[in-house]
Amino acid sequence: MRTWIKRPLAILADGAAGGIVVDGARIVELLPAGAGPSSPVDVVFDASRHVVLPGLVNTHHHFYQTLTRAHPDAINRELFPWLVALYPIWSRLDPDSFRLAVRLALVESLLSGCTTAADHHYLFPRGLESAIDIEVEEAKALGVRMTVTRGSMNLSKKDGGLPPDSVVQDEDEILADSERLLGRYHDRSDGAMIQVALAPCSPFSVTKRLMAESSRLAERHDARLHTHLAETEDEDAFCLQTYGCRPLELLEEVGWMTPRTWLAHGIHFSCEECDTLGRHGVGVCHCPTSNAVLASGFCRTRELEAAGAPVGLGVDGSASNDSSNLMEGVRHAVMVNRLHYKSASAVTHRDAFRWATEGSARCLGRADIGRIAPGLQADLALFTLDELRFSGAHDPLAALALCGATRADRVMVAGHWRVLDGLPVGLDIGELRSLHGAAARRFA
Repeated sequence: MRTWIKRPLAILADGAAGGIVVDGARIVELLPAGAGPSSPVDVVFDASRHVVLPGLVNTHHHFYQTLTRAHPDAINRELFPWLVALYPIWSRLDPDSFRLAVRLALVESLLSGCTTAADHHYLFPRGLESAIDIEVEEAKALGVRMTVTRGSMNLSKKDGGLPPDSVVQDEDEILADSERLLGRYHDRSDGAMIQVALAPCSPFSVTKRLMAESSRLAERHDARLHTHLAETEDEDAFCLQTYGCRPLELLEEVGWMTPRTWLAHGIHFSCEECDTLGRHGVGVCHCPTSNAVLASGFCRTRELEAAGAPVGLGVDGSASNDSSNLMEGVRHAVMVNRLHYKSASAVTHRDAFRWATEGSARCLGRADIGRIAPGLQADLALFTLDELRFSGAHDPLAALALCGATRADRVMVAGHWRVLDGLPVGLDIGELRSLHGAAARRFA
């Protein structure tokens, strides 16, 4: 099918005021104002009410946490006490509740205009060994792109780590399952719907040996590496006390200073460390909402980009963000960074959109998504400005961020409409809300 998305109200692409032509899964033409397609099309969609963005790319999430949003045991706490409060609750995860958590997170993300999501799942209580397989099944059912990251923890309380013994696995089990998942699901081809990354959780929950072995395994399979790093000052103190070095020095020791690595948060890097990350091409996922909720601090986004490090955007877990909405993250990125840099022009809405699209795609090692350009995948998010909050807005693209857009009207993934008129195709939201809510009550 050749589809002309015709003459949008605004579009985040140069030379495309006349719209874009999609053929199958790819964008094949950008049309200047007043122009039409170079050859016949099968479908014309009038986009005159729509602002068109590249599909947003979420580079850090924890889907399972949708079951514990605004949990009374954890609200108003910073990261370490927040984790200590929630780990025993999360240890009760089972396959049925986890599946609903994944489904809801994916639908919520999709409705916010997110076409690709990276989920960092690292909790494997007994009975949930197939967690990554469940995520792949749910992503395929919804037609969403995913980088499923096989997370891991093997350093529990008894070993001096933070998580309880019931949610960690031993190193051999982790590496064997990582190899299985890479062999079964990791698609390195252009336009891949599912890719696998390896993601030991954090310096305070994994051993150095597991980090090093994961790096070697990822290199053999041409896969990405992901972890939390430099999120809090407590983490700095833990690394200094346990390993005698700062988190970034630990990363260098275990062979992770490579362009295949992207990090979540990256708040407590010095300017010199930003230069080091840029020199090695290591990406950083900025999580402004979660960082604000947990009072973790500010990510040096401008310094990282200036050094050459890819900067992406993520929502982080739905128990620290309490939402899976990446468009909200775009707005928060603008606000938080302007506060940090004390300048209204330091970070613009276009910067935040770049992080949420092209920058995030670079973090995931993908050149086939993140932009609206001929030859790239037809992943698109279309928003209307019909709500009262947009009345009087004169710049449609700026209005999405500054006036607080939260929900896409249409979303296309690989040339297929996955959201129509603000609703996911082929899924009953009311039923999902009821089932997920019932599952969440078991975690009260």
